[in-house]
Amino acid sequence: MKIVFMGTPDFAVPVLEGLIENYEVVGVVSQPDKKVGRHQILTNTPVKEVALKHNIKVMQPVKIRDDYEDIIALHPDIIVTCAYGQIIPKALLDCPRLGCINVHASLLPKLRGGAPIHKALINGNKKTGITIMYMDVAMDTGDIISQREVEILDSDNLESLHDKLSILGKELLLETLPSIIEGNNERIKQDDNKATYAYNIKREEEHIDFKKTSREIFNLIRALSPVPGSYALMDDKEIKVYKSEIGKKTYKAECGEIVEVTKEGIWVKTSDGVIILKEVKPSGKKKMDAYAYANGIGNKIIGKVLK
Repeated sequence: MKIVFMGTPDFAVPVLEGLIENYEVVGVVSQPDKKVGRHQILTNTPVKEVALKHNIKVMQPVKIRDDYEDIIALHPDIIVTCAYGQIIPKALLDCPRLGCINVHASLLPKLRGGAPIHKALINGNKKTGITIMYMDVAMDTGDIISQREVEILDSDNLESLHDKLSILGKELLLETLPSIIEGNNERIKQDDNKATYAYNIKREEEHIDFKKTSREIFNLIRALSPVPGSYALMDDKEIKVYKSEIGKKTYKAECGEIVEVTKEGIWVKTSDGVIILKEVKPSGKKKMDAYAYANGIGNKIIGKVLK
């Protein structure tokens, strides 16, 4: 059985590696390489790196809707996608005899879209999971084949939840594929009335609003850690925040005001209490412990307002 895999970031790597170990992967489709870092070095996508390591043909169309004939020419029996990043055209969806299936990082129909892990954390969800689904022309609306959930812990951030779901995606796909190949898999239509959406994070969503509750702020900070990082402004200079904790004290102060500095971190007033900033990156500096940063500034940090 010939498989074409379509994916781009680190999240898709375990899924691709699992397919390579168990099936014949005849081609890999990934987004075009991008320039990264201060020196803007053109860098292979993570999925492309895996394909090259295993001498698998790589295709990187700029616009898949206009450039898919090379994929069809491979005559795949099935196409598997995972975090590819472009909408697949109908001609390609109709090509494989076993269809096109997708590994999606949410419990559909909840959190359709490109940022389901971020939004699961931002929303304060207690659980999320992986859905294996048939693809159709709309975004994440195809029939569900299998699902498995995972608990979201307070200790989770974007990185840890990403890694758990990536491995779960590999495991569930490998468990599900035999039933698809044999034609006895489940096929459950999604209830569009229960659908929610997880569109890609915009720059304005990365800003911390201290008028929100401590829990909402805590969820935002961990949802954007380690990248891109949430941020606030102090004296019109950006401070990124990567780790926080919900404090248990109460203060009379305006939202965003720094009310205390302890070895635990920088204590900031919120709408319903206080949030302790524990790891920060001031503008132009490296990521550092918040207490060390505050000590470097001195007592004058008390009373400043983060906006």
